[in-house]
Amino acid sequence: MNKLKLFTENMLVYGLGGIISKAIPLIMVPIVTLIMPSTDYFGISDLSNTLVQFASAIAIMGMYDAMYRMFFEKDEDEYKIGICSTALLFTIITSLVVFVVMVIFKDTIALYFFSDKEYAYVVYLSAIATLVGATNSIISAPTRMQNKRKVFLITNTISPLLSYGISIPLLLAGYYIIALPLAAVISGITMEISFGVLNRKWFSVKRFDKRMLKQLLVIAIPLLPNFLIYWIFNSCDKVMITNMLGIGAAGIYSVGSKLGHASQLIYTAFAGGWQYFAFSTMKEEKQVKNNSLIFEYLGIISFVATAFICVLSYWIFKILFKPDYLDGYIVAPYLFLAPLLQMLFQVIGNQFLVIKKTWPITFILLSGAVLNVVVNYFFIPVLGIEGASIATLVGYIVSDVICVIVLCKMRLMELSGRFLVGTVIMVAFMVLWRLFFSENIVVGIASALILTAFMILLYRSEIKRVLEMIKNRNKNDKGM
Repeated sequence: MNKLKLFTENMLVYGLGGIISKAIPLIMVPIVTLIMPSTDYFGISDLSNTLVQFASAIAIMGMYDAMYRMFFEKDEDEYKIGICSTALLFTIITSLVVFVVMVIFKDTIALYFFSDKEYAYVVYLSAIATLVGATNSIISAPTRMQNKRKVFLITNTISPLLSYGISIPLLLAGYYIIALPLAAVISGITMEISFGVLNRKWFSVKRFDKRMLKQLLVIAIPLLPNFLIYWIFNSCDKVMITNMLGIGAAGIYSVGSKLGHASQLIYTAFAGGWQYFAFSTMKEEKQVKNNSLIFEYLGIISFVATAFICVLSYWIFKILFKPDYLDGYIVAPYLFLAPLLQMLFQVIGNQFLVIKKTWPITFILLSGAVLNVVVNYFFIPVLGIEGASIATLVGYIVSDVICVIVLCKMRLMELSGRFLVGTVIMVAFMVLWRLFFSENIVVGIASALILTAFMILLYRSEIKRVLEMIKNRNKNDKGM
């Protein structure tokens, strides 16, 4: 129960901090789109963020996860300082290289990402955001690795508030293109300075260690393709839509993805507690069983949450957004489930990281990413933005299935028959939703409640045990 408590507490605290940082931008989407006079402007802003994500993956080069993994290898502070310092100096160098490359090739990048060299100046802002964001990820890491929950919670609340406090006045003044990217840069610099002060004892140029760098790179380099592959999953579709349908369609798709990515609130809550929990308990005797159960529980929660997003998507868009964005409702459910499938992949994929064999993750993800691009190529011209969202979902499904099969054969995972039954029920629901009641909220809610009842029936023993645990805890609290 102590392990469950550790995981739950970290999910609640770190997850809450992460949720706040993502919930505020989600809440602001209707306001931002209302101020912007065209879907093109939101498309440009979101594509700038897409560029930053791509460049940051290259700049960080897997060093954050490698640093996190090695930090818990030994308990000595001197060793931990060496790991942090080495990771930071390496990331500073790679970030500067990426920054210079982006500035030099700004015209080419603007043509590919924004379909027009006119937006080369947006690439400048994206380059600065990459430099700041990549180094900040390392500087802020000790806060989480030391389990300083309150600090994490406060900083993740301040950052988005600061960003929108800057961007909204700029939008109202008519700076529709640069408002969001510029605000992100200013907010990122502020947070980096703050974390630099808070975590200064963990970093020293003198503590750079070539031997530690080699150890970090052994873990980090195989992870780099994974982050690029995740970018293909999450962002390549926007670039393909821009070049195949136009930047306005990319704007509609981006808004649809924002609602869809509301699932990242669940994902963020999970990730906030997961990484610390996974590595701090990786040597437990029942690690395989516990990891497999977490996969199943999160999977069922994901299915239920997605079912209700399917039902509510049309009416959310109809109420919150201008008619220009209404078509985005159809992509939201697919893109809501996709990050949750990414979450499930990371749960089981962590097993490879625990045994220090990260290359299988790369090949498994690559198979899904290639399929994603291929399906995008054929589906976007036929189905429009819905085709892109389907491609993303299909890619993650394939990756998850392959990973489960491989890990089960390696005896690093156990999968129950009831989870397979729950998966079949979810697939049937998604098909029926799309064909018959995507805009009918009454039939949709009834269907989602039926699906929820089936899931509860499948996992009734666990639910009963959790309720009893809560009941007993309340009795003990009253007794005290």
